[in-house]
Amino acid sequence: MRVGTFVLAAQFPGQGQGEALHRAVRSAEVAEESGLDSVWLAEHHFVPYGVCPSAVTLAALLLGRTRRIRVGTAVTVLPSVHPVALGEQAALLHLTSGGRFSLGVGRGGPWIDLEVFGSGLSAYESGFPESLELLLRWLREPSVSARGERFSFREVAVVPRAQELIGGPPQGPEVIVACTSPKSVRLAAEQGLPMLLGMHCGDAEKAEMVALWRSHALACGRPPEEVAQVAHVSAGVAQIADTTTEAAEVLVKAMPGWLKQGLDAHITVDGRRRVMRDPVAYTEMLCALHPVGPPRLAADRIAATAELTGITRFALLTEGSGDLATTEENLRTLGSDVLPLLS
Repeated sequence: MRVGTFVLAAQFPGQGQGEALHRAVRSAEVAEESGLDSVWLAEHHFVPYGVCPSAVTLAALLLGRTRRIRVGTAVTVLPSVHPVALGEQAALLHLTSGGRFSLGVGRGGPWIDLEVFGSGLSAYESGFPESLELLLRWLREPSVSARGERFSFREVAVVPRAQELIGGPPQGPEVIVACTSPKSVRLAAEQGLPMLLGMHCGDAEKAEMVALWRSHALACGRPPEEVAQVAHVSAGVAQIADTTTEAAEVLVKAMPGWLKQGLDAHITVDGRRRVMRDPVAYTEMLCALHPVGPPRLAADRIAATAELTGITRFALLTEGSGDLATTEENLRTLGSDVLPLLS
C-alpha cells in the first residue's frame, strides 16, 4: 500500500496566493518527514481553486527540496502545452531526480485556458490522443517526427533521453492518465498506462473503471503480466481526528467556502452552460467516501478501497482545513497513526 498526499495549493477565502503556495511546499516536506510515499501536484490557471499554474515547475522545486519521496503531477493539462516541451521537462526531472518523478496528464476542461494559450477548443475536444501519443514517443524513442493534425515537424533528436538514467530502469518516467470517462479509460488501457481516478468517484465506480481498463488492455494485446503489474492511483480526501464528527467538522467548516470561490471562478472558452455542485453537499459526500475520521476508520476505508478496486496507490488531499498548522498535523498523524495500520 502506497499512500501519498494530493496538493492543490488551494486558496481559501481570506488567504493570499503566496500563503497557499507556501502551504503546498510545506505539505511536500512534511509528507516526506512523515513517511508518506508520494506528493501529487495539481495545476490550474486563473482560479483560486488552485494557484499552482505549472505542476511540472513546482515538482522541480520539490524534487530539489526532498530526497526520498516520489513527486508527480496530478495533472499537467496536456491540451495547454506542447507535448515535446513537456516531454523534455519530464525527461529532465526524471534524470536529475534519480527516477522520482511521475508525469500525470489529463484533458482538463473547456476553460478559457484554451483561448489564452492559443490551443483552441479542438485541443480539448479531439486532440488529446494525438498529444498523448506524441508525448509517449518523445519519452521512448531516440528521435521523433510528427505528421498529425495539430503537430507537424521534421525528425529531431530527443535530448536528453529519459532512458539514460544511470542505474535506473530502461523506461523513462512513469506516465499516468487522469480518467473520468470510458473513452479516457480505453485510451489509457491501449497504451498500458495507469489511471488517476478522481476523488468524486466512489469505490464501486472506480472498480468498474479498473475492470474496463483491464479488459480493454487485454483485448488490445497488452501482455497479461504487464496488465497485472500496472498500479493505478486513487485520489481522495484525508482528515484524521479523534472522532469522525470532529474530522468532518474541520472539512465542512472550511472546504465549502473554498469550493464555491474556486469553482465559480472557472470560465468556459465557448460560453457553454456549467452545472455547479452544491459545495456543502459535495464536502459531506467526500467525508463519507474517504478516510475522514479516527486512524482505524481511515485505515479501514483505504483498505476497503484497495480490496474492492485493486488500487494500492492513494493521493489524499490533506489541506482541506485550509490551515497550515492543521495540515502539517494531519500529515504527521496520517504517517504515524494510519500508515502502520495498513502495513
